[in-house]
Amino acid sequence: MENSRRRPTRLNKYALQCAILASANSMLLGYDIGVMSGAALFIKENLGISSVQEEILVGSLNVFSLFGSLAAGKTSDWIGRRYTIILAAATFLVGAILMGLAPSFAFLVAGRIVAGVGVGYSLMIAPVYTAEVSPALTRGFLTSLPEVFINVGILIGYVSNYSLGGLSPRYNWRLMLGLAGVPAVAIAAGVLAMPESPRWLVMKGRMADAKNVLLKTSETEEEAEARLTEISAAAASGGGGGGPWRGEGVWKELLCPSPPLRRILVAAIGINFFMQASGNDAVVYYTPEVFKAAGIRSRKGLAGVTVLMGIAKTFFVLVSALFLDQYGRRPLLLLGTAGMAVSLAGLGLGSRFLGRRRRKPAWAIALCVLTVCADVSFFSIGLGPITWVYSSEIFPMRVRAQGTSLAVSVNRLVSGAVSMSFLSISEKITFGGTFFVLSGMMAAATIFFYLMLPETRGKSLEEISELFDNRSSGKTATAEAD
Repeated sequence: MENSRRRPTRLNKYALQCAILASANSMLLGYDIGVMSGAALFIKENLGISSVQEEILVGSLNVFSLFGSLAAGKTSDWIGRRYTIILAAATFLVGAILMGLAPSFAFLVAGRIVAGVGVGYSLMIAPVYTAEVSPALTRGFLTSLPEVFINVGILIGYVSNYSLGGLSPRYNWRLMLGLAGVPAVAIAAGVLAMPESPRWLVMKGRMADAKNVLLKTSETEEEAEARLTEISAAAASGGGGGGPWRGEGVWKELLCPSPPLRRILVAAIGINFFMQASGNDAVVYYTPEVFKAAGIRSRKGLAGVTVLMGIAKTFFVLVSALFLDQYGRRPLLLLGTAGMAVSLAGLGLGSRFLGRRRRKPAWAIALCVLTVCADVSFFSIGLGPITWVYSSEIFPMRVRAQGTSLAVSVNRLVSGAVSMSFLSISEKITFGGTFFVLSGMMAAATIFFYLMLPETRGKSLEEISELFDNRSSGKTATAEAD
């Protein structure tokens, strides 16, 4: 009956505008990932830092984004989703200014720590807000927009590297990093025009305000009324809707979960773990180092390869977003991780071949370029967008913000660990060996997702929780896919 009530549907323009404004915040992380891949080379030259210091510089933002992600759940339950997005942009702005003005390595790391907290807030709150404001049948597309903007930010970062790389190393990396403050200001201003999440409003007992938002994000008044009834029932059963609730008691539920909530936590933490254990962030950050080892020496050549990779990532995340609600989460996720496993194995073979020869044959370099583009493309099809969609939609309403906060904090912890150890590990076992390890990790991820993640396409947020209620094991995940 629920599905018949919601079909057919089309993309609600107001919900799309809200999703774009919220998701644009994620562009800040993407820009940092893209721009640091090139800026790190100039920082190394200008400040004379070592490879270990380079890892600290790159990874510090990811590690400290953990604290932003952990705090974002409680903050958003307290002050609301909308103001948490503004707080994220403002914090990143401060970090960008500090990085752009940094006179030393220590000052630069301090700026990245501040920016990292803002990134952590952004990565948690953007998909949660978007999931809560979106109609069920277009939620996959709308909630994947944060990853779209991350990839747009990466591409802009690559273009910034290419454009500013010809300037003196004393100034170019400062401009590259400091320019991130410009979109942060625009995003914070734009978010002021957004409405608050209707589900947060219901949890606060503000039913009239929630209905007004639902009327704008639904196609008919009947649909808005039905969504409000469903949300209100979920809030009442979860102990919300009483007015002054600010997220009290949620961490106790998360640390001592019921069997259904435990299954949700395994799924949410698992997909966030494998997203970063794929090594995607590190591959993007250190692509210039990988291709320098492969034999591409010119700065323009290195920047050109990264721009090509950025175009591939952006194109395929758009493809995934457009088909996510049509084909579902599981098929695209399994395609993405299996494709990454094969691509990383190919990249490992190419890197091992090049590492053993003084002369670098063109075909082997071409293989590495092709497979690294394939790797990031498959990531953009599967893990990239679907991690944010899935982890923001499977938690019950009462624990959604703080549950997603916990899952995303694992994401940031693993991202920081991989980014801060990638070069050191590669020095021990070579780049080829590292890529083989990552390929094995993606093979394991494919098996985990096949067994543990049920399909959520087309279901309301309130219905999705029921998928985990009566599952005695992960074996029913395959049945849910049908």
